[in-house]
Amino acid sequence: MHIATQAVQIGLEWDTRTGAVTVPIYQTATFRHPGLGQSTGYDYSRSGNPTREALELGIARLDGAARGFAYASGMAAIANLLLLFKSGDHLIVTEDLYGGTCRLFDRIFTQYGLTFSYVDTSDTHAVSAAIRPATKAVFVETLTNPLLKFADLPAISTVCKAHGLLLIADNTFLTPYLFRSLDLGADIAVYSATKYLAGHNDTVAGLVTVKDPALAELVYFHQNSVGAVLGPQDSWLTIRGIKTLGIRLDRQQENAGRIAQWLTTHPRITKVYYPGLKDHPDHDLMSRQARGFGAMIAFEVDKHELVEQILLKTSLISFAESLGGVESLITFPEVQTHADIPPELRARLGINNVLLRLSVGIEDCDDLIEDLRQALEG
Repeated sequence: MHIATQAVQIGLEWDTRTGAVTVPIYQTATFRHPGLGQSTGYDYSRSGNPTREALELGIARLDGAARGFAYASGMAAIANLLLLFKSGDHLIVTEDLYGGTCRLFDRIFTQYGLTFSYVDTSDTHAVSAAIRPATKAVFVETLTNPLLKFADLPAISTVCKAHGLLLIADNTFLTPYLFRSLDLGADIAVYSATKYLAGHNDTVAGLVTVKDPALAELVYFHQNSVGAVLGPQDSWLTIRGIKTLGIRLDRQQENAGRIAQWLTTHPRITKVYYPGLKDHPDHDLMSRQARGFGAMIAFEVDKHELVEQILLKTSLISFAESLGGVESLITFPEVQTHADIPPELRARLGINNVLLRLSVGIEDCDDLIEDLRQALEG
């Protein structure tokens, strides 16, 4: 069954008593026991809630996982996964990753004895070279934020298996609709479901899928113990969003491809990062492994002064953080999403004062191009 169909069907079978086609919102903290030593299968909503469970089963099905888990945010999901490790453990991490993830690693979990090495995970040899005796895992963004490099997950998985390492893939930009990371060798996938999965900029959520049942049990132990779970209302909103994932991403990708091509022709644009462009270094690899190129674009303008002009003069495209929703958004990574990355690393990576990141929505593409044109030429 196609993933788009599976997405639409999430929660459909849940309420067999009434036949409701959407899963009910079980807005309850606790559940009544039918008798002493008996349970309905639900006891307390931190440990399990029917609305959240419908979402967790749904994302597991989309990813081909043993189990899925829903958290209060993408950062809460990643933080819970780091509980799989102990003091002294070392992780290899994508170097141009989301700044909030970098902050979580370097300013919080280093206090508890974890160490991190940042490498270009689109270069499998660089990943291999970074392995130490204490290395326990590789954490990759399948498509990086904001420079849109694509990791060769099967190749990295081969390296991880040879050294007994976990492979964790942040698949936020692509989602299971475009890229099933567990099928290509990842042990765990993590998503900021706030983005494409929920898709409407109206809820904050994180999702995790785990391939191995025994590892999934350990992840559940940490989820239940820490309790950073997604509430039933937000679980319902995320389910609702996932149902339209296929049609949204199809439209967003179509728009992104046209906009990226248009940007390459504009005299004020000096560089365009989009893997759907044939001159992108990862275009061929991504063509073979993924079902599409996503709907994120990064581009550089010819002078810093133009950055503020674009941010303030676009009217359809909102100057706002986040991404993946139906509305198009534009951000300035150097001072917003990636401010927590050390300045010297930002400079080396190319996260500079002329780089903008565009999350392409589902608006009419001609209108979006006209909005960019008038902002660039204003």
